Amino acid sequence: MGDGKTLHFDTQQIHAGSHPDPATGARQTPIYQTTAYVFRDADHAAKLFNLQEVGYIYSRLTNPTVAVLQERVATLEGGIGAVGCSSGHAAQIMALFPLMQPGMNIVASTRLYGGTITQFSQTIKRFGWSAKFVDFDDLDAVKDAIDDDTRAVFCESIANPGGYITDLDAISAISDQAGIPLIVDNTSATPYLCRPIEHGATLVVHSTTKYLTGNGTVTGGVVVDSGKFDWTANDKFPSLSQPEPAYHGLTFAEAFGPMAFTFHGIAIGLRDLGMTMNPQAAHYTLMGIETLSLRMDRHVENAQKVAAWLETDPRVDYVTYAGLPSSPYYDRISKICPKGAGALFTFAVKGGYDACVKLVDALEIFSHVANLGDTRSLIIHSASTTHRQLSVQQQEAAGAGPNVVRLSIGIEDADDLIADLDQALATATA
Repeated sequence: MGDGKTLHFDTQQIHAGSHPDPATGARQTPIYQTTAYVFRDADHAAKLFNLQEVGYIYSRLTNPTVAVLQERVATLEGGIGAVGCSSGHAAQIMALFPLMQPGMNIVASTRLYGGTITQFSQTIKRFGWSAKFVDFDDLDAVKDAIDDDTRAVFCESIANPGGYITDLDAISAISDQAGIPLIVDNTSATPYLCRPIEHGATLVVHSTTKYLTGNGTVTGGVVVDSGKFDWTANDKFPSLSQPEPAYHGLTFAEAFGPMAFTFHGIAIGLRDLGMTMNPQAAHYTLMGIETLSLRMDRHVENAQKVAAWLETDPRVDYVTYAGLPSSPYYDRISKICPKGAGALFTFAVKGGYDACVKLVDALEIFSHVANLGDTRSLIIHSASTTHRQLSVQQQEAAGAGPNVVRLSIGIEDADDLIADLDQALATATA
């Protein structure tokens, strides 16, 4: 592994960031279930707190188990560093925190997870931030939405719930021209299907709760830093480009170069916001990532088969899966997601809202849960759950109208999933 060769994804998902435990020789990464770490001496402690030396101080900031996960995800994404945190929602705030100030805004896609829309349209107002929601298929609208106070552009690679694929190359060209970072939520795609940094993303966020862990056991999030953005190119990002009072005037961009954002996320973000990933969650996610490519191949294979069946069913109005030749996003697969269009999509049921509710209640294999990316196949009626707080117009814009259900296709036998949908549709549309 030290011969300079670039390892393939299947090898990196098992080995990146991981080494035998130096104390015991344990091959699997141990769960370091500790809050604090003994310093070698007073000088060692002072250097750690002054960011003059890298090490472990307190598990709100750094933890050896979490550190392995951070390095592994950063490696898989092609990034330079990462910050693990308590959830995907926490990762979004952690990504924005070094970039924003009161009065600043972000330009965000209308096609986002409902909880993200609520976070951006309501909650971030309490920080004095705001969001402008734009259809990211309308590139001129994206350009026009960016103003002097815009500090980031935000989208999902494969959008939840509809499975729409974003033209990341086109969007990153716009953000580059404006001199602001592009943040891409890559939860639905994972780095196996899509690597946003290769398409110009500055930062990549994940809800590790979903496909990375893959078994519905723990919540978590991560922010991956590409290391490619010049935070000193203008005066828009003083947290990174100007002296930090809490560290005796240290300037993160000057002191840490390409790693400035990562170090700020730990030294300031985790220190003050406390959105910490716990080591047991990191352990579960590390185990999940070891089989990521195997699972994603099966997820995509099943999704393709189920979506194709649904599209021909007379009880279904339409299917949004980008892997279908009928999808307006089909041509983006080869460029953005060359290994497949993921396993998340929606379909509209004839009979509207009431038929959707009946469908959900009639399914036997599909689990009705507010989650995605599990080995198990999942379903939810977004308009009555995850997108319930949004207006009808916002629901429609997000692809979560009242006649639509979202599927997260698991790794079971596809024929069994189709049979389950068949009997449930019969009940729903009787």
